Amino acid sequence: MIRKALKLLKYMILGIITMLLILGIVGFIFMNTSPQFGGTPSEESLVRIQNSPNYEAQSFKNLEHTLASTGFKWRSIPEFFTSGNGKTPTKALPQEQLSSDFFEMKNSATRVTWFGHSALFVALNNLNVFIDPMLGNVPAPHPWLGSARFNKELPISISELPQIDVVLISHDHYDHLDYESIVKLKDKVQRFLVPLGIKAHLVSWGIPEVRIQEFDWWEGVHIEGVEFVATPARHFSGRGLTRNNTLWCSWVIRSQDSNLFFSGDSGYGEHFKAIGEAYGPFDFAMMECGQYNEQWSHIHMMPEETIQASKDVNAKAMMPIHWGAFKLALHTWDDSVIRASKTAKQQAVHMVTPKIGASILIDDIIESTSDWWKLVD
Repeated sequence: MIRKALKLLKYMILGIITMLLILGIVGFIFMNTSPQFGGTPSEESLVRIQNSPNYEAQSFKNLEHTLASTGFKWRSIPEFFTSGNGKTPTKALPQEQLSSDFFEMKNSATRVTWFGHSALFVALNNLNVFIDPMLGNVPAPHPWLGSARFNKELPISISELPQIDVVLISHDHYDHLDYESIVKLKDKVQRFLVPLGIKAHLVSWGIPEVRIQEFDWWEGVHIEGVEFVATPARHFSGRGLTRNNTLWCSWVIRSQDSNLFFSGDSGYGEHFKAIGEAYGPFDFAMMECGQYNEQWSHIHMMPEETIQASKDVNAKAMMPIHWGAFKLALHTWDDSVIRASKTAKQQAVHMVTPKIGASILIDDIIESTSDWWKLVD
């Protein structure tokens, strides 16, 4: 009896080892053959990376002490694989559908259109600018590895989008830099502006180097009357098993008529005041507000911190982003906007919350908001 039990145990252990070995081999092949993971920097890019004041001991660093994990709780792991407890909406979110004619309308006023999460289409100074155009269905290297977009359809298909003068990328996480979206968009885009290290990903996806510019923090470029500046953020980067080999950033977009700030992904930090002092006041700030948890509180802001950060950068009006599209944390899908809205009212911060697909005219921003999320559940 004991021999049979030991024999069975032996077979079970061998079976588990075999399964783990197979999974390891499959994972290794996938990570080394899938284009999703991007490329490695050229020698020229690598020199710039290594000479960056923000690069130390083979990785990029934040301006202040930052932990990717601030008290991980193993018991929370199962919650990431469920959609219950309000983590996803019970029905599709209301959104405005766009047509190609919408982008042909030239307006002297700066216009911002939200595509959900952190994807924003900005029209200013006769330039079309797309920020973090993650238009895919799942923010992961494979559909099995992530939760699907809340809405099955986009406000407009990629094929119907107009020519894009500039694409801005904040960092290389899958919910901001999406391989399939970039491949579908690339022939429409004149220039890509990215933080240090990300050029390698785009080149590996077939984008000519001449159309890509890399930036360290506080570096920028002028394009047809618009200044783009890569500014600090408090976050991290990485695709596959790599971490912090590429830089992360926020963006300042400044023309003669409008001054905009895009936070990228960021925990709360001193950099917001520094950006406000250097480039503020801002007419409009698009601020990370979602996918937070006490377990990673250094790299994503709580909603109350989002409102404070908007004040720090000296924004006349702000919009919460990084919510409304994907489940990447454990809070309810609308917790971020509820908490941010409450705090904004308490602190007299002008917060706008357009529906997905809706546009904000910076000159008429007071008309650009509604409590649409209250009608979903």
